[in-house]
Amino acid sequence: MAMPRLRDFTPRGLYARTLLLLLVPVLLILSLMTWYYYSSQVAEVNRKLGQAIARDASLIRAACQNPDYVEADYTRIQFQIETYFTCTLPKSAVSESKLKHHFPYDDTLRGELAGRLGEPLFVGLSRGDARVHIRFPTRQGTGEIIIDRKRAFMINSHIFIVWVIAFSLLMVLLAIGFLNQQVRSILRLSEAARAFGRGRDLPDFRPSGATEVRDAARALIDMKQRLTAFADQRTAMLAGVSHDLRTPLTRLKLALAMMEENADIRAAKSDLDDMAMMLDEYLAFARGEEGDEAELFDLGQMVREVVSSFGGHIPVVGPSRIMVTGRPLALKRAVTNLISNAIKYATSARVTLVDGPHWAEVAVDDDGPGIPAERREEAFRPFSRLDDARSQNESGTGLGLTLARDTARAHGGDVRLSISPLGGLRAVLRVPNEPR
Repeated sequence: MAMPRLRDFTPRGLYARTLLLLLVPVLLILSLMTWYYYSSQVAEVNRKLGQAIARDASLIRAACQNPDYVEADYTRIQFQIETYFTCTLPKSAVSESKLKHHFPYDDTLRGELAGRLGEPLFVGLSRGDARVHIRFPTRQGTGEIIIDRKRAFMINSHIFIVWVIAFSLLMVLLAIGFLNQQVRSILRLSEAARAFGRGRDLPDFRPSGATEVRDAARALIDMKQRLTAFADQRTAMLAGVSHDLRTPLTRLKLALAMMEENADIRAAKSDLDDMAMMLDEYLAFARGEEGDEAELFDLGQMVREVVSSFGGHIPVVGPSRIMVTGRPLALKRAVTNLISNAIKYATSARVTLVDGPHWAEVAVDDDGPGIPAERREEAFRPFSRLDDARSQNESGTGLGLTLARDTARAHGGDVRLSISPLGGLRAVLRVPNEPR
């Protein structure tokens, strides 16, 4: 059984992880600060207040025990604030049933009073005027001390927590705003990288965000410029070589045309025709890269147009409309190569279209000899000819699958080979489609 890892319990997105990294320490510090404040500071202040009340209550009880003491209905004594006491409960006293027996920090006050008076006590809080009623036995019966709650407890302690929470929320909001800006720059960089990988440009893309993100964006732009320059140079070289070879090839074909026809001359003409076909493919490849800008088009309609160019006898299964963004000429050439291979090496073929949630697929099946699994990657090598699987007598450049995979990968997809339900080879071209 695999050991659990931290990433199994944390979000996968950068925004969620950073937000979690921000909120967890804030909540933890706020919780610890609140716990320490109430368990230490507030509890100590309330204990001191309880000690002062217990000391005053003991003096009042001593006064009530004096036989010479004569009291009015209620007696007022000024200690720290106004305190009312009586040695005998008047008839107008609030009944115990109307007093709250339990309230915040009542245990602290009860403990200090019990330590001073050493007798069973009743401590209650009135609901109306928020005063603490302390009752104790006297020689005359039951005495009572009424004090304001502010003298018994620290009643404004919550203000500290309110301010802490307010400032914490302000800090979190500022951090979220800053985080949104940074994550937006990273998402923009990711979108640009994805677009560049599919052969599209983002004219309004500019490096933004933190220094590291800006450096990564500049590196991406520089890489794209270098790759574009390399591709342009390769295309220009291929077009130049192909064009230069056509002149001597034309002279050879003219010379053979003037010779007397025989088997050798016919074989030479056939070889020259194959060479001309190869040069035409090279030139088509080179010219296809020029002026073929990415655009939104219907892949399903394009595939059916390619099938119709082969005579229309190949069945096409799947949706009639699949919208993708890419270079139409390049993808048309890739699909043409796949269908051409299927027709060349098989007696029947079939094209299946799939419009998935994220990918569009063009699957070309045939009933030919197929390609062994261990040699399928070799089939994508330039100029590769798998003699034991494909007829060596068939003409071709060996670039069909190579160019098809290059085109698919340039669009962010791929070309995969597998066993066909028809018994031969299945070639699947996959490219990202437009979200619906």
